[in-house]
Amino acid sequence: MTITRTIPGIRAAKRRNGSDPLVMVTAYDAPSARVATEAEVDLILVGDSLAMVVLGYEDTLQVTIDDMAYHTAAVARAGPTAVVVGDMPWMSFHVSAEATVTNAAKLIRAGASCIKMEGGSKRIPMIEAIVAAEVPVMAHIGLTPQSANVMGGFKIQGREAEAVGQMIEEARLLEEAGCFALVIEGVPDLAGRLVTEAIDIPTIGIGAGPETDGQVLVYHDIIGLENRFKPKFVRRYDKAFESQTAALAAYAADVRSGAFPAENETYAASDELTEALGLYGSGPGAAPDDRAN
Repeated sequence: MTITRTIPGIRAAKRRNGSDPLVMVTAYDAPSARVATEAEVDLILVGDSLAMVVLGYEDTLQVTIDDMAYHTAAVARAGPTAVVVGDMPWMSFHVSAEATVTNAAKLIRAGASCIKMEGGSKRIPMIEAIVAAEVPVMAHIGLTPQSANVMGGFKIQGREAEAVGQMIEEARLLEEAGCFALVIEGVPDLAGRLVTEAIDIPTIGIGAGPETDGQVLVYHDIIGLENRFKPKFVRRYDKAFESQTAALAAYAADVRSGAFPAENETYAASDELTEALGLYGSGPGAAPDDRAN
């Protein structure tokens, strides 16, 4: 069943009901949004992972709501056909409900169709406030990077039966609170399947096994532009870092050898301009003709 790229269409995209799996990519700018549109992805997540992938930070805790709005606007300006999901960064929803709604509105005004928020049932008051403001919410459970310090690092979650049971309960509560979809990150495949079976909204996995209702990966990981590390759940479909390095090295070599720019890459002066400027000579430091003689 083909997916309608609207919030109601995404919400209805359960594989058990015959829907195709959801395809989400995390991207941060207009060029990648154009590529994602050509590739016909269903959702573009403007994720707070831009802190690490694009801005050079060591974790996701450094980006602000203004950073996220800036990058969300860049994605939206590309006019993607995918649903644009704005990610709520750390400390944008760990505040009052009023401030949380204000921060969510910044992402919607920047061009997002909905927002994503990390955390389980403790976030329900904020989720309900955002939903009441008619902003769709995608939840995110399992390994939540904004909580990495509490978790002791980027560690797989749901390894014990009790933890999986709690995750299922959290997912049900998030659905009841009005979330239209749920990201599950960094859990065993069985946990991903059981959470997916327990709720009627679609799940989108990242390192959560093959039986979720969809998958998400970071654009730079997919194309191989990020090559510093490779999580187990990442599959690289290209070697963009290597190919772009080779292209820039070839450009540098051509500049140094004089091969670039060539005649067909140069704007030639007209005969009239050449004649007029010829009065001033052609060599370095040449003096104007003495027209008094």
